[in-house]
Amino acid sequence: MKKPAGLLAAAAAVLFGGLLVGPSTVNGSVREDRGVSRTPVIVFPAFHFTKLEVTVRNQVAAPECPRSGTFEDWFLNDQPSTTFSQVCQDKLLTLRFDSNPAKPMSKRFRDQRGVKVRIKDYGKTESAPFYEPMYEALEAAGYVRDDDIRVAGYDSRLTPDMRHFVKQTKKLIEDTYRDNGKQPVHLVGHSNGPLYAQYLLTHTTQRWKDKYIHGFTPIAGNFPGQGILYPLFFTGLNITDFTFPATAENAESSALMYLSAPSSYMSAADPRVFDRLETVVEDASTGRSYTPEDYGQLFEDAGVAWAKSIADYYIGFVEFVDPSAFPDVDVYAEKGSGIETAVGMRLDDLSVGQVVDESNEFFTRDGDINQEDLTNDAVLVWGAMSCFHFSLTDNPGVDHFALPSDQGVLERLLAHLSQPRSRCR
Repeated sequence: MKKPAGLLAAAAAVLFGGLLVGPSTVNGSVREDRGVSRTPVIVFPAFHFTKLEVTVRNQVAAPECPRSGTFEDWFLNDQPSTTFSQVCQDKLLTLRFDSNPAKPMSKRFRDQRGVKVRIKDYGKTESAPFYEPMYEALEAAGYVRDDDIRVAGYDSRLTPDMRHFVKQTKKLIEDTYRDNGKQPVHLVGHSNGPLYAQYLLTHTTQRWKDKYIHGFTPIAGNFPGQGILYPLFFTGLNITDFTFPATAENAESSALMYLSAPSSYMSAADPRVFDRLETVVEDASTGRSYTPEDYGQLFEDAGVAWAKSIADYYIGFVEFVDPSAFPDVDVYAEKGSGIETAVGMRLDDLSVGQVVDESNEFFTRDGDINQEDLTNDAVLVWGAMSCFHFSLTDNPGVDHFALPSDQGVLERLLAHLSQPRSRCR
């Protein structure tokens, strides 16, 4: 099919304009009896839904760009920089990669010299304004922002093994627990956010989870990645509005930024789940098609073989399929379905920096407009968790970006927050 007026680009437009799978109790688990106050909530935002503040001082990485200044990077940024162009922002947010294999992979990525990136208003709801409808729904039930509603933001270029993410997030959870009368905290993640929450849950002890975690609500969790990430290594995608770059210069700067970011690979379809079930890239110049299983050959053929070492490490990085990687907390998953969803693209060739136009064909399958069914259904493996609750609720016709503000999703979230935990130890 030709480029539709809204598969990826429609993400921004839809912002303005239940089938329950799994038993409510598993294997006869016993629910913990507690007559207590509100369960605190910590939100894990989606990909680039956390406000980043970028400070530039005497940078030389992009001589054609301002040497110093500041700008912010986040989806739907309503005050974009008038000093730093989109191309300059891309270049300054492109990570430097050290190819030295003797270094741990998580230590091989650095910001450009003279560039400092920090999360703005860390822990506060202001750091992720996209979730305003969720905050308002919680407030209507008596919650208080930045008290029993907090946000575990992160630098979306990075993976959760970097820059003390686990340590920082554990502290946020523990502080929230103590500040709210020692009430266990409920984690709510959207899109890529559940990847970071899941990494945390699998890198803490069961004893810690039993003390601090009430449960986990992944909303369209991108656990095994998604097919459409692969074309973005060649076309780029502008973060401010999730549209494709309109110029070759912007397409190149954006694509190179994605190639440098380890989170791009973590978000790309894992062949251990996808195998060869979908075509993610087709090279029109050669007629060759690539599935997730072919990612290594794709990077070789594209002349970016250096990216393969990053891909080998970070594709499928957040484990979740094997029982040893189950979260072992109560899970109340949500997904959307029934919407034509892009999973791949026919590109003119494999050059980095292509402008997408009507000549580019998208490959689609059922999904939520952003993630395909293979992604959204992968979490069903957690139905095999022993004792802990698991459910997956389908929301037909509700798109990926509308799920966190959907009335049904929010009503279920409030209901789950009031439920006692399963007592499994």
